[in-house]
Amino acid sequence: MTVALKEEHRGHVPEDAVAPGSTIATLTVDGVVVASYCDGAGLPPVLAPRPFLHPVTTLAGTPVTDAQPEDHRWHLGVSVTLQDVGGANVWGGRTYVRGEGYTWLGDHGRQVHTGWRSRADSGFRETVRWEGPDGRPLLSEGREVRAARSELPGAWALDLDTSLRNVTGAPLSLGSPASNGRAGAGYGGLFWRLPVADAPRVFTAAAEGEDAVHGSVSPWVAVTSGGHSPATVVLAGRDAATRRDPWFVRVSDYPGLGAQLAAEQPVRLTPGNSVTRRFRALVVDGAPDPDEIDRALSSSTAGNGSRP
Repeated sequence: MTVALKEEHRGHVPEDAVAPGSTIATLTVDGVVVASYCDGAGLPPVLAPRPFLHPVTTLAGTPVTDAQPEDHRWHLGVSVTLQDVGGANVWGGRTYVRGEGYTWLGDHGRQVHTGWRSRADSGFRETVRWEGPDGRPLLSEGREVRAARSELPGAWALDLDTSLRNVTGAPLSLGSPASNGRAGAGYGGLFWRLPVADAPRVFTAAAEGEDAVHGSVSPWVAVTSGGHSPATVVLAGRDAATRRDPWFVRVSDYPGLGAQLAAEQPVRLTPGNSVTRRFRALVVDGAPDPDEIDRALSSSTAGNGSRP
């Protein structure tokens, strides 16, 4: 699959990974740096430049993100991203066009870090401007990221909150390939590109396997890598609106995990209005079972302390 995708993208995206920009923050848990935050400012337009977390690691140092992989150069660690923001592709790569399929267009937008509201070793609060291909502001985002130790042994918790406000002065549609005609491809919102792993296991409390989990609505979804030293990423919604979004999962074509903000229909924002989503992730050395995940999510402290 990787070879075929590389051929489709040849001549449109960089052959090799490029320097993405500057590291503008790090996250530390118990004295261990577990994530770096890049502004993405050095990326070419076709990759939809944006801030992203990478590398993200377990407490023992196992990487649980990938960035600019060969199959999708525009997959960037952990990021908040959408393929259709009023017609601008702020995801990167090809755009899904109704009746035509995936097409290379000059419609790529970008996200620009515009300032800190607060910043500490445990996390940060920032503002981000989403722009169209012509540089016109589309969305103003307030983003908050926090990290703390989890009560689950060998795990830490990451909270990410995002609020997207329409600043165009006109109605604005937030969409996905699914809302533009490709059933089952409602990806967009929070997206977590995972490293390639042998025999990954994807599951929720009630389902197992990519076909059963993709598109499901459940409190959390988890992916565990195979091998002798497994690592697990668990992604959960922290409020009712976030928990209503179906999960997006890929493990066969490439390893990725995320939420579907526009699973079937676009989200329509009137001028000045916002949409907010709140996530919690567990990053675990090991392979916890569903009961352990449930307990850890209910007791995680990442969002309970003072803000950075």
